[in-house]
Amino acid sequence: MTQPTRSSTPPRLPPTTEEDVISHLRLLRSRRVGPVTYRRLLAEYGTAAEALHALPDIARAAGVQDYTICPIGVIHAELQAGKAAGARLIWDSDGLYPAALHDIADAPALLWCLGQTALLTRPMVALVGARNASSLGGRMARKLAGDLADAGYVVVSGLARGIDAAAHLGALAGGTLAVQAGGVDVIYPVENTQLAHDIAKQGLRIAEMPMGLQPQARHFPARNRIISGIAQAVVVVEAAARSGSLITARNALDQARDVLAVPGHPFDARAAGCNMLLRDGATLVRSADDVLEALAPKPVETMLPQQAQPSRPALRNIAALHAMILQRLGPAPLAEDQLLRDLAVAATDVAPALVDLELDGKITRQAGGLLARAV
Repeated sequence: MTQPTRSSTPPRLPPTTEEDVISHLRLLRSRRVGPVTYRRLLAEYGTAAEALHALPDIARAAGVQDYTICPIGVIHAELQAGKAAGARLIWDSDGLYPAALHDIADAPALLWCLGQTALLTRPMVALVGARNASSLGGRMARKLAGDLADAGYVVVSGLARGIDAAAHLGALAGGTLAVQAGGVDVIYPVENTQLAHDIAKQGLRIAEMPMGLQPQARHFPARNRIISGIAQAVVVVEAAARSGSLITARNALDQARDVLAVPGHPFDARAAGCNMLLRDGATLVRSADDVLEALAPKPVETMLPQQAQPSRPALRNIAALHAMILQRLGPAPLAEDQLLRDLAVAATDVAPALVDLELDGKITRQAGGLLARAV
């Protein structure tokens, strides 16, 4: 209902009573209430119950007619499903909630967790890549993941086929976390059923979506921003020029995370995205040692001035342009030519950025050359 802004400070205490949990879930699951609006309503009204009471009037004032709050029966069903699956509900104000997620603009308000929740307190690195991975790419992902897990990092990925599955398998013994696009109790793809069960026993599966929700295409960009946001860095092992893995890499840039990539043969389309990232300044990865070196803190007193900040102008410029576009756009449509005048940036630079943001689901394109920020 409101234009997204940087997430506010989370509530001091998570909901404790059953009634309070139900009120918070009803608020969050109500139509047009995402994490940003949820936090704003809590800040304005003090409690979830008061925010729920005000929600229909707020919707009416925003031009939404016949607005209904999420039915309480839906919430009871979600809580029952979570209990049946053995899942734990962690709110953004819980001590176990990953500290890194608090830094991102639209941090999930809750996480359904299945497995070893202690992993949420450990340092994390994300490994992502192509679903139609090559044999070499899969071996690389598995080796990287195993070595990073041995070094003490939790390896994060999205439980997809290909590179994701290889990364989870490689890190299973040392610590891996799967971020799911649908409900944490819904395994997708089906071919990863055994892997998902193994992760729930030895690692951790998390999701912000309601229990039982079957993942749809629109859910994956939201899943990707958690993968990048929960980690210190994102390593792209294989990725096509237009792929979900590059969306995750762009999210990482927007979230001020490091982006690293494994190079590939120029003739292999599955490596095109990685090679593009490297061209634009991503850190090249040959082994886990390269990742560990990039993540290692450097003593300030031993750093030369030019070493204080990594030199990645192209990637940082892209992230800055994305931020400028999102700052200019709101829910009200704006003509693309007006946006160009406001930005004072060449159309040849803005056009690919608009495509990226549209693919990410952050902006929508409307008839007549109008653009709006997704809400």
